[in-house]
Amino acid sequence: MDFIDHIKDINWSDIADKIYSKNSSDVERALAADRPSVDDFMALISPAASGYVERMAVMSNRLTQKRFGKTVQLYVPLYLSNYCENQCVYCGFNSGLKIPRKVLTIEEVKEEAIAISKMGFKHILLVTGESSKKADVDYLEEVFKTIKPYFSLISIEVQPLSQNDYERLLKVGLHTVYIYQETYNSNTYSNYHLKGKKSSYSGRLDTYEKLGRAGVYKMGLGILAGLEDWRVDTLFTALHLRYLQKRYWRTKYSISFPRLRPNAGGYEPSFVMTDKDLAQLIFAYRIFDNDVELALSTREDRLFRDNMINLGVTSMSAGSKTNPGGYAQDNDDLEQFSVNDDRTPVEVAEAIKDHGYEPVWKDWDSSLQ
Repeated sequence: MDFIDHIKDINWSDIADKIYSKNSSDVERALAADRPSVDDFMALISPAASGYVERMAVMSNRLTQKRFGKTVQLYVPLYLSNYCENQCVYCGFNSGLKIPRKVLTIEEVKEEAIAISKMGFKHILLVTGESSKKADVDYLEEVFKTIKPYFSLISIEVQPLSQNDYERLLKVGLHTVYIYQETYNSNTYSNYHLKGKKSSYSGRLDTYEKLGRAGVYKMGLGILAGLEDWRVDTLFTALHLRYLQKRYWRTKYSISFPRLRPNAGGYEPSFVMTDKDLAQLIFAYRIFDNDVELALSTREDRLFRDNMINLGVTSMSAGSKTNPGGYAQDNDDLEQFSVNDDRTPVEVAEAIKDHGYEPVWKDWDSSLQ
């Protein structure tokens, strides 16, 4: 039974009522639990826990150091293409927008890889708009072979692929796949995803099953904060995480926390997540799951990112460009969204050191895993 079968009878409004009905006693019980349950997670993300954020931060710091040590892994996204076949109202790559489009040639990919490797990175995230015509698995495989000499860990955030395609990319060095449901609210999902394969709620969810069956080393989950009530959406994410951990227990998991940022489409968030809200959520996830990796991108500003260095986050992007050709060619006209932390990788690494932590540029080689 797949995850969609597990949640088909769970009512969004009922979950919201449960979260907003939590009280201080529920929060105290959650903080005292040896192995917090999903119900405990509800309490930790509820408004009732807003007065416990400092206490949660202390717990998050202790639990993260115990599991991951005083380290933060650095990674960088390489945008290969901004072609997309979907019409998502919140995205700067929306196929309905009349913007310049580009897909990097293999030679341009190599130029970008060289430029990025000179910054010190050994962990790279390949990103495309979701276009199987412009960036299919043949293209991705060639990209992998081209950049593999420069990087020890290669992740992707591209259109959903078949199980066979994921298995094919695993053979050439694929490590992690990030795939976001954006929102778990099946009643409103179609309001944000108008056309394209991404408009299928069930089809999107099924991608995680394909990843699990393919044996991908790590998969990343997350919602786009601003579409729906973040508390309810992240509760469904936690349910999804627990399901995947039980069914595909050999796989590692990561949670990301993207908030809507300005883009060419000009979409404004319907629900606001404040910095305090995001901090509470990060601490709640760490208390809920000591092993899950927590990633923070350059969507967030430098002050918030610096404050999170020793409070639960285990990986951060740095020096990010969200447009194809952004490193060697530096053309911002094609960007997916504007970044909020524009420091260089060296500056981010120094900030990590200033907090008494070690910036990690390279994860373990797959041969050692």
